[in-house]
Amino acid sequence: MTRADLGKDPRDVSAMFDRVAARYDRTNAVLSVGNAALWRVATTKAIAPKPGERILDVAAGTGTSSASLAKSGASVVAADFSPGMIEVGRRRQAHVPNLVFVEADAMKLPFGDADFDAVTISFGLRNVKEPKVALAEFLRVTKPGGRLVVCEFSHPPVGVVRAGYDFYQKVVMPPLVKLSSSNDDAYDYLNESINAWPDQPTLAGWIRESGWADVAWRNLTAGIVALHRARKPLTGAVAAPVE
Repeated sequence: MTRADLGKDPRDVSAMFDRVAARYDRTNAVLSVGNAALWRVATTKAIAPKPGERILDVAAGTGTSSASLAKSGASVVAADFSPGMIEVGRRRQAHVPNLVFVEADAMKLPFGDADFDAVTISFGLRNVKEPKVALAEFLRVTKPGGRLVVCEFSHPPVGVVRAGYDFYQKVVMPPLVKLSSSNDDAYDYLNESINAWPDQPTLAGWIRESGWADVAWRNLTAGIVALHRARKPLTGAVAAPVE
């Protein structure tokens, strides 16, 4: 198995990411035409980590986003279900003292209730077999009043941008993958998973249905990526309508 499919069997997805771990960050930088760094900055600002906070970064991969969060002084747990990703991450982020890596399934997190001030996941929720189960788990491990930030590929609302992005995925992306990735077949799944992923309002609805409040999103790079935000209610309050 060199790639997963839209059935998203956890073993297949984990094995696929094991195989791309060594060149994962470089491939992301190439395929995003440098935008990956900008998306990471936007995500970090949305999380707004503070010294002394405890933050969970799910599907953290090699910990690049986790290290960005840890610069604030917060204690960061980088969770991923790919042993290969964790191995690379521990080696690359060994200099970050307030960052630890944990092998974990997003649908069954090995943490107690209300353990974290904030939970975030970047470009990983669409790889989870049951995203709504994961969103409920994120809520469980977050403190009342705590924050959720989901950064994920989405659907550009403007037709001309959608057409351009479709051309990029079908024509430009394949040769770039062959040049930069250690497993170009795995990136066929990348396109499939992006195209099958729901749009911004639908994901916002999933988040709200999972019990999160103050659900909102904003588009990055014309909607190719969307940054969703929410808070865990202090009580049993009903979530607010999405913007």
